[in-house]
Amino acid sequence: MADWNNQSPIYLQLAEHLSQALLDGQPQEGQAMPSVRLLAAEYGLNPLTVNRALQAMVEGGLLESRRGLGMFVLPQASERLRAADRARFLSQEWPLLRAKLQRLGISASDLDWHAKESA
Repeated sequence: MADWNNQSPIYLQLAEHLSQALLDGQPQEGQAMPSVRLLAAEYGLNPLTVNRALQAMVEGGLLESRRGLGMFVLPQASERLRAADRARFLSQEWPLLRAKLQRLGISASDLDWHAKESA
């Protein structure tokens, strides 16, 4: 079950969570999304909230609704998500991170891109 916050509506938070799962290949492009009922049970949410999240993903060009069959991941969905996340990172997060690195005196040579995360 996900942790919900008060920063944005829960349906948008769920749509973001499901979008991140798409980036991880779950489910893969062309495959069906889990049913509204299954997602509602998994996340402890009202089916209407889940349906609204899936509809937001349809409007975002990530899913398509197939009458009587459910929601399916569109081709290129992960590519669109990655491009949008990259653009958002570069325009919003990177400037803040770069400023913090500069304040702390951390240079590119101090960063190890291949370091494994500690568990």
